[in-house]
Amino acid sequence: MKQTYISDLKNHVGETVTLKGWLYNSRHSGKLVFLIMRDGTGLSQCVVFIKNVAEGEFEVAKSLTQESSFIVTGTVKAEPRSVGGYELDVQKVELVHLAQEYPITPKEHGVEFLADRRHLWVRSHRQWAILRIRHEIIKSIRNFFDDRGFTLFDAPIFTPNSVEGTTTLFETPYFDEGSAYLTQSGQLYGEAGAMAFGKAYVFGPTFRAEKSKTRRHLTEFWMVEPEMAFYDLDMNMDLMEEFVEHIVQQVLTNRKMELEVLERDITKLEVIKRPFPRISYDEAVAILHKKGLPFEYGNDFGAPDETGIGEDFDKPVMVYNWPKEVKAFYMKQDEKDPSKAKGVDMLAPEGYGEIIGGAQREDNLDLLLEKIREHKLPEEAYDWYLDLRRYGSVPHAGFGMGVERTVSWICGIHHVRETIPFARLMGRLKP
Repeated sequence: MKQTYISDLKNHVGETVTLKGWLYNSRHSGKLVFLIMRDGTGLSQCVVFIKNVAEGEFEVAKSLTQESSFIVTGTVKAEPRSVGGYELDVQKVELVHLAQEYPITPKEHGVEFLADRRHLWVRSHRQWAILRIRHEIIKSIRNFFDDRGFTLFDAPIFTPNSVEGTTTLFETPYFDEGSAYLTQSGQLYGEAGAMAFGKAYVFGPTFRAEKSKTRRHLTEFWMVEPEMAFYDLDMNMDLMEEFVEHIVQQVLTNRKMELEVLERDITKLEVIKRPFPRISYDEAVAILHKKGLPFEYGNDFGAPDETGIGEDFDKPVMVYNWPKEVKAFYMKQDEKDPSKAKGVDMLAPEGYGEIIGGAQREDNLDLLLEKIREHKLPEEAYDWYLDLRRYGSVPHAGFGMGVERTVSWICGIHHVRETIPFARLMGRLKP
């Protein structure tokens, strides 16, 4: 019989189907065995009555251990009290593999224990839900840009230079070329894409060698970075808020079950609709000082500062016009106030901090050269980047969104290590 998936059971009520999967949990009572199967698309209860199966199959059902693989055939019926809302009255049970004693049991385990067994941990219902939402977010990201005329522009992972200096980069020998670095951002290459296609986006893994152990940091993470020709800072912020609204609403529409598994308060997500609040850096600092937080004007915001600002809003807040010393060399300075850079950070509500960083880019060749020299960066490494200002320079802007921080916020989970299949942290390179 053709295999059916648990997610499709609603379309087969009253029919006989075959499910293939693994044992998530079980219990038995007298002549009944209740098997909770998972097949990657969901969970379903399979009820085995001794008189409904062939001789010996009832004992097979009773013998299944956690994560054993098996096949069942039976009739689908609606049952609101069962996990998933449907269950199977089983007529046939077939063992595929009897699992050894599974190390992750329903009891509480420490984070390090689970992280060491991440290859198994991803099978749990909670991790399944998080990673399904991650998939939905990535799908909605691609659809958003593809539907708006952007061209995917793949940037290299090995780069000869950095975006913001080399202090937080992973360095590696590169044949006879000297050192190469694992990219911390595809932005500079994305700007080349914008000059070729008008609107382009880079989407891929990025790496930061920051010695940070906070709940918001990974050493390997995914970034989506759109770049747009003929865009200014305001147009950039307009796109940022449209983008984030789209992602959140897609998750609400398509992943309600997964949000329920995580016990996410979806009322916090339902309000994520345009327009978003916009405040200047100076206004953000005023919020911190009003709360008595010890923040020195001119510094970048740390996690407590981002939380302090974000908790005043129920939507993401965009903080723009930063002191130019805080921001990267490629950000355009404000014509009205040369002490400020036309940068913007989007801070998520509920204490999740920065999820997007963006800016209008410096399009003046002489000013960009001056900034490269001020930051003591090697000019020859950026010569190709300067060409973008030599040959048809235009006002342009873009931003970068970290996928894992966004997943963390939308899922309402504490630490980014659960937002990616295999987290890479300062003290973790396995499995």
